[in-house]
Amino acid sequence: MRHTISLLVENEFGVLSRIAGLFSGRGFNIESLCVAESLDPTISTMTIVTTGNDAILEQILKQLNKLINVIKVVDFKDIDYVSREMILVKVNAEEKTRAEILRIVEIFRGKVIDVSSRTYTVMITGDEDKLGAFLNLIKPLGIKELVRTGPIAMARGERMLKIKEKTEMKEESNG
Repeated sequence: MRHTISLLVENEFGVLSRIAGLFSGRGFNIESLCVAESLDPTISTMTIVTTGNDAILEQILKQLNKLINVIKVVDFKDIDYVSREMILVKVNAEEKTRAEILRIVEIFRGKVIDVSSRTYTVMITGDEDKLGAFLNLIKPLGIKELVRTGPIAMARGERMLKIKEKTEMKEESNG
């Protein structure tokens, strides 16, 4: 079973290495990993996609919560969330296929971000199904190169991945 986990971590040297080491040291696979600075430059948001049964996921979550530099861990298993990833695709752009490539890119709301005499480099964002559908259509035209971000995720609605302020934690413990 596939799981998407989001983390808030301290934006410090070695944090990514410790988290990756936790996974590899216990034989867990990371399908994708995206990490970047959050609104607060001292904190990074990390999205990890992994596979395993519920017992494995529970062990992963417990181990992540034990790491000193991990501030918050959220498993999106029971949370309504949105997820997107991005691909850059370099496609053969022969004179006879250029118009078709541009039509496909337009249908998928993509963007041509680089043009050469023989290739178009295209950027597409969306969920896994959308990207897969795009790749299936463009593949017969000749994909020369492909890079992919892996998904990033965020809870829908008012729910946020944030650090509780000291006043919120105090109110919670008093209430």
